[in-house]
Amino acid sequence: MKELSLNILDISKNSVKAGATLTEILLDETDSVLTLTIRDNGCGMKKEMVASVTDPFTTTRTTRSVGMGIPLLKLAAEMTGGSFEIKSKHESEYPDNHGTVVTAVFNKNHIDFTPLGDIPSSITTLIQGSPDTDFLFKHTLTSGQVGVDTRELRKTLGDVPLDTFEVILWIEEYLKEQYEALK
Repeated sequence: MKELSLNILDISKNSVKAGATLTEILLDETDSVLTLTIRDNGCGMKKEMVASVTDPFTTTRTTRSVGMGIPLLKLAAEMTGGSFEIKSKHESEYPDNHGTVVTAVFNKNHIDFTPLGDIPSSITTLIQGSPDTDFLFKHTLTSGQVGVDTRELRKTLGDVPLDTFEVILWIEEYLKEQYEALK
């Protein structure tokens, strides 16, 4: 993928498909390193699936036999001299504490570092496409922090759905304004 924001969108949609009620998307960025963590409380994966999930020919899709999201994220991280890790606890073994954590570390100064891309649009697309799922997005930079938590938005909005046009526009502008303030 040409931008990490698209990887974030893809992996986070996997969390939604896994039945997650909360998906955390955490970016921790220094001058030289970007760490991406996507954590969910979905159904998780069994050990066999975790062991093979970085193989592009391993997928849970029934429409095609190739799943490229996780393998491409792993490749993007490792091409920069970074690392990739996936941990998961399946609900059959951990009924009260299940889910998946994907962590990718990138060396930003490497020539193969994939640009971050349009994070506000990706986060907004996630929320719009899965309005019943909660998302916590937090991007920590050396100059400050950008974020949104749909649980907080729900408290403020009451019965107004998150995928209402005006709410989606506000979320995207809110994120853009936070990034602009850090420049």
